[in-house]
Amino acid sequence: MTGKLGVNIDHVATVRQARGTIEPDPVTAAALAELGGADGITVHLREDRRHIQDRDVELLRQTVKTRLNLEMAATEEMVVIALRIRPDCVTLVPEKRQELTTEGGLDVCGQRTLLEPKIAMLRQAGIVVSLFVDPDAGQIEASQQLGADYIEIHTGTYCEAATVQARRAELNKIEAAIHQGHRIGLGINAGHGLNYQNIRPVVALGGIEEYNIGHSIISRAVLVGLERAVREMAALVRGA
Repeated sequence: MTGKLGVNIDHVATVRQARGTIEPDPVTAAALAELGGADGITVHLREDRRHIQDRDVELLRQTVKTRLNLEMAATEEMVVIALRIRPDCVTLVPEKRQELTTEGGLDVCGQRTLLEPKIAMLRQAGIVVSLFVDPDAGQIEASQQLGADYIEIHTGTYCEAATVQARRAELNKIEAAIHQGHRIGLGINAGHGLNYQNIRPVVALGGIEEYNIGHSIISRAVLVGLERAVREMAALVRGA
């Protein structure tokens, strides 16, 4: 399986919101990312609107030529927005107002009654639903039972591992999650904390359809330009 690259452009909006101005424009960034070879565009519309704004998502739905993946919390407000905008995919993620970035996977096992009707509503509208989960057998099984189409494996613990042994242990968990997901009929994506160095061992595992990567690409884009930064990461996820 040749991997696909979903480019998260949240941090383009972070820079814009830092000054409360109109630039840089995430919509323009999405177009440049697609020119650089992105297979999809990801944005996280947070409840506190700290970076991506509603207008951004509306414009992206009109302009993205590949696939639009909307990350969001499983709230009534966000489901209403998703049903109106109709992204190609919704990825449900946990969300805390005080966190700098998403800190871990959804507790699917503990939130069945919250998640199941929202997953059903989104799927009935023709929206592909993915759940952002840790590489944990129970969470993956629950994701399939609740009707998700995909899981996105949280790779943050692997990326933050301080030793070779710890990193290998986390890679083993990711590999087991990939196999389990495929065995029960789930599509497999992955993301969080991946960069130009640590992506290679994950790609080598095989079985992951799409890698959603943001911070490292935007960081590199500051130095070399967005198209080049995307092109370089796309080559890595495609195994070049």
